[in-house]
Amino acid sequence: MLKIVWRLFLLSSLFLLLSCVTPRVEIPVYEGVDVRDVLNSRNTISSIDTTFSIIFEKDDTEIKGDGVLNISRNGNLNLRVYSFGFLALELTSEDGIIKSVPRLDRGKNTILTYGLRDCLFWWDINDFEVAEKDGMYLLRNPFRKIWIDGKTMLPLKQIITLEDGRDLTISYENPEKVGDIWYPLKIKIELSHYFVTLKIKEILFTGSV
Repeated sequence: MLKIVWRLFLLSSLFLLLSCVTPRVEIPVYEGVDVRDVLNSRNTISSIDTTFSIIFEKDDTEIKGDGVLNISRNGNLNLRVYSFGFLALELTSEDGIIKSVPRLDRGKNTILTYGLRDCLFWWDINDFEVAEKDGMYLLRNPFRKIWIDGKTMLPLKQIITLEDGRDLTISYENPEKVGDIWYPLKIKIELSHYFVTLKIKEILFTGSV
């Protein structure tokens, strides 16, 4: 009798636990939809506010922290990075003028300005050609290439050619639904021997989709 009661208790506990689990929402499929229409639907987004964990890597050095960022589509931004609860970096960029405390070298400045802007506003590309291959779209203009998943219409990778000829490479992982928008929550930016990995905690889009 006790065994039966115990089994019933375990079963009821299991059903209760399963009923409390939030079902995972599947990524919508956009097969047959013009990729240009999907990108245009995001063009009303004017700014992004986000918090994230961040890892800087250079050679054998690794620095971890937490970031708070407000960034506009035009590239203006305000970034603060904290390490162990203390402000470790404050960087602003307005109309192309970059200020930071402490001062950063050119590589870090590029990743934290152009890199953040283009990786977050990934859909903002002009005068591009589209090629489709192996279930992906490749969007290309003379300075930028973006690979987009043909089903989910989410970015997989970017390569941005800078004015000095160097390539800024961005890769995306872990798409999740944020409000009404699906967005990759892990982003890795590479430039020469610099690597920056972002894991987004919260993100808010100003504008509508």
